[in-house]
Amino acid sequence: MNLLVVHDYSPLGRLLLERLRGTPLQVRPLLVSQPDAVDLEALEDWIPDDTDLIVNALWHTDPEAAEQDPERIRQEVFSIPLGLAEHARTHDMALLQLSTSYVFDGRKQSAYITSNPGQPFSQLGNWQWECEQALRTLLPRHLILRTGWSLTRFLRMIRETGGDKLAFSSRHRGQPLPVHDLARVLRALVMQIDCGAEVWGTYQYAGQEEVSQHELALTISRTIPELNHLSIVDKVPDWARLEPENATLGCTKIRNTFGIKQRSWQDAIQEEDALLQKEGRARSAVETDSSE
Repeated sequence: MNLLVVHDYSPLGRLLLERLRGTPLQVRPLLVSQPDAVDLEALEDWIPDDTDLIVNALWHTDPEAAEQDPERIRQEVFSIPLGLAEHARTHDMALLQLSTSYVFDGRKQSAYITSNPGQPFSQLGNWQWECEQALRTLLPRHLILRTGWSLTRFLRMIRETGGDKLAFSSRHRGQPLPVHDLARVLRALVMQIDCGAEVWGTYQYAGQEEVSQHELALTISRTIPELNHLSIVDKVPDWARLEPENATLGCTKIRNTFGIKQRSWQDAIQEEDALLQKEGRARSAVETDSSE
């Protein structure tokens, strides 16, 4: 199978490409360095004609960024996926697209399942839900994978928020997802499609343990020694207005269909933090080079 991995400079694309090395797949990367500047008319030139499956590894999980820069994020989470889907339909290709739990409003008292309709209240959730609906109409051969919270996002928030006293809410619950684990899941989906699995549709995946954002922040601060000094208080911060109170995803369907079992996010905190620090150093080096 000929596979095209669409990715940016974030770790997911690199980790996925590393996991796909050594497989019998013919893997080609397509680096989108500036998603907001993509010329969708140029897809015809960028996507090889013999591509069987496009994996869109552009994973956006920050509703705050979508509110602050709506046009840029809309291009990434709606316009680019739709352009890929239209190209895939015309050229008889399949598409694997990422979405998130932000398509839900968080009012349900139990875990969301794949058949629950989206009722988003943030810009990010609106565009991801609209993208999901459009894909279902445009392209029969699609996989939509909804994910839980990005563990990296919460690590970054804790590290970059100033002060020793940080507010996180115990009312907001969900399941963190390490980027290494997401790369593992994407590889497993791709390999089973390569084996001829015709199981198109919507699936969900997140880390094994449900937790509140307050408990998550406490766990992170206790796990990483240099963050032990932080005081994590139970309070709803301003940014939580964009967070569904219940972001818990039922992951039974992906387990029953693909045999993909949930893994603990707690075991991955230090590895995820090391990846975040490495990414920060690489970004600083790039900024230094460009300023010289």
